[in-house]
Amino acid sequence: MDAGVTFAGVSYLLPDGRALLREISLELEAGTTTALLGRSGSGKTTLLRTVNGLVTPTSGEVSVAGRVTREYDTVALRRSIGYVIQETGLFPHMTVERNAGMALELAGRSKQEIAARVREVLALAGLEYEEFHGRYPWQLSGGQRQRVGLARALATDPMVLLMDEPFGALDPLTRAEMQTMLRGLLERVGKTVLLVTHDLDEALYLAKRLVFLSEGVVVADLAAGEVFRSENLHVKDYVHAVHRAVSA
Repeated sequence: MDAGVTFAGVSYLLPDGRALLREISLELEAGTTTALLGRSGSGKTTLLRTVNGLVTPTSGEVSVAGRVTREYDTVALRRSIGYVIQETGLFPHMTVERNAGMALELAGRSKQEIAARVREVLALAGLEYEEFHGRYPWQLSGGQRQRVGLARALATDPMVLLMDEPFGALDPLTRAEMQTMLRGLLERVGKTVLLVTHDLDEALYLAKRLVFLSEGVVVADLAAGEVFRSENLHVKDYVHAVHRAVSA
């Protein structure tokens, strides 16, 4: 199945008429990683959430695997899409094993199947099952919690992986470690990934394609290798803001 994502003329208006997204059309090829960048409030997270139905476009259509999202059963759609957020959203009263296997538990999978899959996804995320499965979130470092969140997102073998500033709360060294782990993992699992980040270097390290948003509009859509050569003013301003100490 072609598990790509397509945005066709997607707009989203608030009740007061303010537009958070305006006529966005993009096609994300299956198995590729695309990063969304832009100022806070530019529409990145809103666009991301149209993929798993947390936001319903006012107009236009989003398609996953060639099928318009409104034609899916909402629960089935969300179970087919992994979602990783900055604060992980782990249940504090549940062990790592329960947190990582929760989606499978809700889907009615057997205990044996859940246990086997949890071992697999924890290993993918770089956590040793025997060491971590019985711990609680408060017993983990920030990087370890984020690894559990990633394992949980992968547990159902989703078609698409959505990542919303997944490493934004981590210190620079841990963030770099997580980026290295994630790039290797994504090369192995071959998912279609949409990554929201403010970090240009992170986007260039993880994604083949960078899409810049401003006030709900796509202002640049570039291959990673074109970013530093781009004459687009939005891109040049972003690069300068990130690397001003180097270029000063």
